[in-house]
Amino acid sequence: MRKGMSHSARSAMFAPLDQIGRAEAVTARLVDAITLGLLADSEQLPSEAELAAQFGVSTVTVREALVALRQQGLVETRRGRGGGSFVKTPANPSTASWRERLRTVSLSDLRDVGDHYLAIAGAAAKLAAERSSPEDVERLELATEDIRTATGTEASRAERQFHLEVAAAAQSPRLTREEVQLQSERGGLLWLPLEPHGTRENAYAEHRAITAAIAQGDGELARKLTEEHILDAIDRLADVHLDLLAP
Repeated sequence: MRKGMSHSARSAMFAPLDQIGRAEAVTARLVDAITLGLLADSEQLPSEAELAAQFGVSTVTVREALVALRQQGLVETRRGRGGGSFVKTPANPSTASWRERLRTVSLSDLRDVGDHYLAIAGAAAKLAAERSSPEDVERLELATEDIRTATGTEASRAERQFHLEVAAAAQSPRLTREEVQLQSERGGLLWLPLEPHGTRENAYAEHRAITAAIAQGDGELARKLTEEHILDAIDRLADVHLDLLAP
């Protein structure tokens, strides 16, 4: 799978924190960056001083956050020349664990997540069609191709990265942060790797259509296609959820 994300998406992840001085907030932001694929496996993190400046916190706070990340197995620290803190992408969880996660969510919560995501992703797609650069479209095309071969949790990550790229192409830092926050909280739920056979091909076709609409500058079509894409995902998850609860 393609590595790295657009500058806008990464900038949103490393934007100054609203609650200054909280190691937990820095930890959460970096966990999101790793699990969402904004930081690639084995990628070196900025220095403690650079992270502190980006987040608007002290180096002590950053140091505490890195300790927490090491304890979670998401970062490793290497000493000596060429050393530093390096990303360790988490191993893919089993399908059984994803199913258990879906089982514990109520149907009303699932619908609520979908409604929120529709508002954010639909608006992002419309603005991306109006504001995206040729480079943005190229990244969307690459993100679309990731869906073709991705399976399991890699397919889930590819879905999330595609929508992050759409938000970044909207050229709205606040909207991109909203996308990042929503994905951090519940985006993994919406794109759980539970799709039946053939769904990946459908997702690939839907992503291509959304990207084409953005490339053509058709904001209303881009919004419509994105909303339909998300509604289909919600319907599939609702069906699986009900099957899991069936006696």
